[in-house]
Amino acid sequence: MEIGIDDFGASVLDPQTDAVVHAQQSMAELLERIEQADKSGLHLFGMGEHHRKEFFDSSPVTILAAAASRTSQIKLSSAVTVLSAADPVRVFQSYATLDLISNGRAEMVVGRGSFIDAFPLFGLDLGNYDELFVEKLGLLLKIRDNERVTWSGRFRAPLNDQPIYPRPVNKLPIWVGVGGTPASFARAGTLGLPLMVAVIGGETHRFRPLVDMYWAAAERAGHDLDTLEVGLHSLGYVADSTEQAADEFFPGYARQMTRIGKERGWAPITRGHFDAQRGKLGALVVGGPEEVAEKMLRHSKALGGVTRFSLQMGVADLTHEQQMNAIRLIGEQVIPRVNS
Repeated sequence: MEIGIDDFGASVLDPQTDAVVHAQQSMAELLERIEQADKSGLHLFGMGEHHRKEFFDSSPVTILAAAASRTSQIKLSSAVTVLSAADPVRVFQSYATLDLISNGRAEMVVGRGSFIDAFPLFGLDLGNYDELFVEKLGLLLKIRDNERVTWSGRFRAPLNDQPIYPRPVNKLPIWVGVGGTPASFARAGTLGLPLMVAVIGGETHRFRPLVDMYWAAAERAGHDLDTLEVGLHSLGYVADSTEQAADEFFPGYARQMTRIGKERGWAPITRGHFDAQRGKLGALVVGGPEEVAEKMLRHSKALGGVTRFSLQMGVADLTHEQQMNAIRLIGEQVIPRVNS
């Protein structure tokens, strides 16, 4: 199993004024964490894409390109590219360039995004939420597979035998990032694309029917199932002990998720809810190295087997030092336990 980190580039906010502070320091520390992940033997580092005050990842490929010059082995991926709000030509060119810079380590996870901020920002109609993604994903795949492209659609000017450069080192891996929408799982299977499942709440095993839907759609479409992969993105954190991990992760997690919850009508996060979510069946992967490794394996089994597991630690206001220690523990203790 490949194990890595997803990060949204969380900004440090002044608790009194809600203003962003230490933006340059936060960016420098993020790059240091990616470098540490590479040194610690993690398999991948993914950067999200948001267009909000609390995150500075609006241009993830720029961050990944900076990281590429400081790393040598780790895969560098988006997590996710909000394809609905982007031009597939520019997306492909950006990640093909990253692939050249990194000597073939670039990947992409594409999705519709869990926030809608990009739609008004780029003048898009939210009513076309799904149609935009479907059309742009089709174009992106055509560009990936063909150096010269002829194409027409509803939301972009047509291409007439247009060459698109640069080309990546190898065929650029494109995963589809999904939440809980059945049609999204089936679409990824029909297209024969690897699937990254984001489970940030509830019980992970409840996503098994949707993953089964992915495999069934892929089989109906005639794809070689042995070439397909399923990955899992979960919120989590590793510390030296289970108690330490829970106590360090909870305060910031409660603040961040309660803030997001206000926009979506969720109840405030309590310690009881948090403790339930980090239990055996809950989605949170928070604990000491042994507990985290066991939960990764348990969740993999619950979904029928996953080949990739990405932890998202950046939603809990953890310090840079806490995250650096977690990365070291993942490399030194979690990965060997999972893959022994």
